[in-house]
Amino acid sequence: MTDQRTLFEDDGMQPLAARLRPQTLDEFFGQKHLIGEGKLLRRLIESDKIGSMIFWGPPGVGKTTLARIIAHKTKASFIDFSAVTSGIKEIKQVMEQAEKNRRFGEKTILFVDEIHRFNKAQQDAFLPYVEKGSIILIGATTENPSFEVNGALLSRCKVFVLQALKTEDLTELLSRAITDPRGFGDLRVEMPLELIEMIASFANGDARNALTTLEMAVLNGELDGDKIIVTKEIIEQCTSKKSLLYDKNGEEHYNLISALHKSMRNSDPDAAVYWLARMLEAGEDPLYIARRITRFAAEDIGLADPRALEVAIAAYQACHFIGMPECSVHLTEAVVYMALDPKSNAMESAYNNAKRDAINMLAEPVPLVIRNAPTRLMKDLGYGKGYKYAHDMQDKLSTMQCLPDSLIGTEYYVPTEEGLESKFKARLEEIKAWKKKHSE
Repeated sequence: MTDQRTLFEDDGMQPLAARLRPQTLDEFFGQKHLIGEGKLLRRLIESDKIGSMIFWGPPGVGKTTLARIIAHKTKASFIDFSAVTSGIKEIKQVMEQAEKNRRFGEKTILFVDEIHRFNKAQQDAFLPYVEKGSIILIGATTENPSFEVNGALLSRCKVFVLQALKTEDLTELLSRAITDPRGFGDLRVEMPLELIEMIASFANGDARNALTTLEMAVLNGELDGDKIIVTKEIIEQCTSKKSLLYDKNGEEHYNLISALHKSMRNSDPDAAVYWLARMLEAGEDPLYIARRITRFAAEDIGLADPRALEVAIAAYQACHFIGMPECSVHLTEAVVYMALDPKSNAMESAYNNAKRDAINMLAEPVPLVIRNAPTRLMKDLGYGKGYKYAHDMQDKLSTMQCLPDSLIGTEYYVPTEEGLESKFKARLEEIKAWKKKHSE
């Protein structure tokens, strides 16, 4: 059988990321939603009751590390298998060995890194062995398994979604790397916390990237006696980026997102793209920016172009699927779209006006005619009496009162003439004219 040792072999001096790879769940950073105390994946690993599963997440978040921890915990035979270097022949050899193990009562866990690189025929080769229990399959992928893993195989696996690490997690990891004997604990490394946070921010949730950058910075640090001093200039050289004026938890964070929002509102695509680039290149979470663009789509465009919200949501999903730096182009498309779109703040105005009345008039009763009447008592009290089902009406309209008595005639939604909202305005005017005519 082909020697499959790509995951666990230790040949001499390894990179920092390999030396610091967690050996236990307690050393693992991030993914508390999966391996926190009492969480499902942690219980499965600790009880050695692993079933077939897929780890899905961006690079550097711990997919292979979790597989290694399982390898240390399990009583089963553990085989590391690379989708990059293995074909049908190797799969069959591994499956034959797994089948022999099963006959002797031994479980076999097969870890397949980058399982999305296998074609349908290769994935199909696993299926019968997963079905009859010859192997427990653990796959790792950066691609959506719904699209990249055969449906029959996927239906037999639990999918665990791993998230990009938070900057705080990476900062803690890097700080440990400086003091841990497996890292640079035997050296006297002087590196201010702000520089550690800078690397953590630039890494965009990727632990391997963060540790690799730290290693470069320390190896290129300035020697001062028995000390190694890491400066901001060294960090900038190792990341090929200048330290931009940006603090993700401070005032500049809010200044820049405000600049982006107001540039889009002012229909200035050039300024919008500039502020977008300022944030992304300083290490801002692209999902945070995508969330703000989604808010903008309703707050500043609304029904002037209902598709703006679709564009914003699509950009968010793209950021979630592929991360930085690739998703920068999706965010650029979204901010340019928002900047060039017609503008209307009618949605925000409508809600704010309704919110004011809702807070100041909390006890206004729901009109009896639009109350639900699931019991005889409620019907006897007049709940739902006189209710008119709009779909049964000739014009699909009725004059039925839906606001409380004290708010009759109040208008919250005031449409503009911008973009498609002019059509909604015309429709609203038709509805109001019909109701006025039929009320009289």
